[in-house]
Amino acid sequence: MKYDFDTLVERRGTHCCKFDTIPEEAGKNAIPVSIADMDLPCAEPIIRALHERIDQRIFGYTVYENGDCKEAVTGWYRKRFGWEIDKNDIFFSPGVVPALAFLIQFLTKEGDGVIIQRPVYHPFTGKVEANGRKVVNSPLVRKGSTYEMDFDDLDRKFSDENTKGMILCSPHNPVGRVWREDELRKIVDIAKKYDKWIISDEIHADLTRIGVTHTPLLKLAPDYSDRIIVCTAPSKTFNLAGMQFSNIIIPNKEYQKQWTDVVSNRLSVGMCSPFGLTAIIAAYTEGEEWLDQARAYIDGNIRYIESFVKENLPKAVVMDCQGTYLVWLDLNEYCSDPEKLEELMVQKAGIVFDEGYIFGPEGNGFERINAAAQRITVEACMNRMKAALDTL
Repeated sequence: MKYDFDTLVERRGTHCCKFDTIPEEAGKNAIPVSIADMDLPCAEPIIRALHERIDQRIFGYTVYENGDCKEAVTGWYRKRFGWEIDKNDIFFSPGVVPALAFLIQFLTKEGDGVIIQRPVYHPFTGKVEANGRKVVNSPLVRKGSTYEMDFDDLDRKFSDENTKGMILCSPHNPVGRVWREDELRKIVDIAKKYDKWIISDEIHADLTRIGVTHTPLLKLAPDYSDRIIVCTAPSKTFNLAGMQFSNIIIPNKEYQKQWTDVVSNRLSVGMCSPFGLTAIIAAYTEGEEWLDQARAYIDGNIRYIESFVKENLPKAVVMDCQGTYLVWLDLNEYCSDPEKLEELMVQKAGIVFDEGYIFGPEGNGFERINAAAQRITVEACMNRMKAALDTL
């Protein structure tokens, strides 16, 4: 079927994080392009499956460890990425961020260091610090309109005996890089050199630009699978974040035991929602047509933003967005003070972003734009931004 992504869907009044927590100073007509969920309606097969599940009228305890779910997950990654996953290596978590917290707890002890690469998804910092561990930043290096890794710095950081491992963002949020195989191999080789683990957050794996391919780290490096954990989820791919469902791939048998001890036994996290289970099975078995159309629509939005900035905001730089639906926009030549920039966008433009500074000081002067919205919303956002910046 042909999906309609242009029609606005009213999200206000639905207890929506993005729309129902807008600061008062932004005004009643504020445009939120912040939190990373889509404003695009879900795939029809998912909606149909949920209706059928509701019609069953009983919503009792639901078993994650079932053949339908595991087959849906493994079948998706086999078809889309050529990645063969052992179903016994897949573990449930209510989200990737909770999974990071669980993993940090049993892979490290208080005071240990964990490498991240700023500017990066801010819960990486939050979960490391909240668990009493030390953030070890190996910042990305800006090269024009893209970013690269500093492998010499990464080697130095891994060499510290107090640093136990790394959380990799792949594809990278917010800078939009889809890491090449040679780059991923270098990370693995450095980790292997010092016998350190890697947690690879691959939640945006399905959301690359048309023609760009993501490489799952475990597929690339089966030789180091005992020290790699991959976090996956249907939440970004199919706009199912509220279903609280992710799949954590853990090949190491000792890590599996520790996950069970901490997550299932100590914290009693393991039961999934009947709606989450229903949605994920439908998404991974019947959602491919929707995803291909959604990717094309998002690609069009990103091209629009790039063209708008080039024509109307000549001092701004749109960073090359190879993956995710999040555009990383450098506005430093207009305003490098992050507090003033936020005030300008919220109070004058009436736009709510995930401000660049939340991703680390390397993000000062940047805005992260969620492009997974109706084109009319994206157009209004960019025109409001231009009008506000023209007042400087």
